[in-house]
Amino acid sequence: MSLTQYYTATTLDGFIADPDNSLAWLFTRKCEEDGPLNYGDFIADVGAMAMGSTTYEWILDHEFADKDPADWKWPYDIPCWVFTHRQLPVVRDTRVEFTSADVAGVHEEMVAAAGDRNVWIVGGGHLAGQFADVGLLDEVIVSIAPVTLGAGAPLLPRRIELRLDELGRNGDFASAKFSVVRPSA
Repeated sequence: MSLTQYYTATTLDGFIADPDNSLAWLFTRKCEEDGPLNYGDFIADVGAMAMGSTTYEWILDHEFADKDPADWKWPYDIPCWVFTHRQLPVVRDTRVEFTSADVAGVHEEMVAAAGDRNVWIVGGGHLAGQFADVGLLDEVIVSIAPVTLGAGAPLLPRRIELRLDELGRNGDFASAKFSVVRPSA
């Protein structure tokens, strides 16, 4: 059975990006490739992913800067749904689908596409929260960096009850895995 997971990094004060949607704070931190809750182990179990338009545009701006659109190569080889209400540039020959549909309906497609692997909610926090709101988010896996921003895009801009399942140190990060606690019937 696949899990729907929000895997991300955050600052100590709970922001995934600064007010300009920059992740510069993240790339100055040390992380061990084989450390607790590492990306390599995580992505090996992912079969489909979802992201918001800001995350998609960040990838375009940082992976493809100064490249002709004909030379763009999408960094993931799994199906991806981008939640947006706008027209965005398309990366050719990818498994990216743009949608403005409700997350519950799209989630069914994502789980089917993932097969026995997991679904990754890449970002942002509002999108992960939408999945949680309808009972479709199973885990939050977060690497917490020793830096504060004071403002920016919040990790999760709503209340979600979580249970700590795993905790470790990965380089400069405190890494934690939480299960989403669903209300009792």
